[in-house]
Amino acid sequence: MDNKYELIVCIVNAGFSQNVAEAATKAGARGGSVIKGRGTANPEAEEFFNISIQPNKEVVFILVTADIKDAVMRSIYKESGLSTNGQGIAFSLPVSRTTFDSLIKE
Repeated sequence: MDNKYELIVCIVNAGFSQNVAEAATKAGARGGSVIKGRGTANPEAEEFFNISIQPNKEVVFILVTADIKDAVMRSIYKESGLSTNGQGIAFSLPVSRTTFDSLIKE
């Protein structure tokens, strides 16, 4: 099944969600949602990634069409990736159905 949409999830240090939103918008995204979170990690993870892991996080959810997903993720990584102060990680998930699809079919 081809998915028309992808959900990009980006986890960044607290205070850096605006950087993610701006980077995503530059690449064609229209907006997103932010929730506050708290991370956990062991010392081995900090050593492996060679970063200091801050416990306060922000999680940014951005729904995009599949055709712009890679561009949005590249933009986010450039502005808010692990090598930046935001120390962000991002991943995408396929979205098989949205309310947009449901409304159109009714």
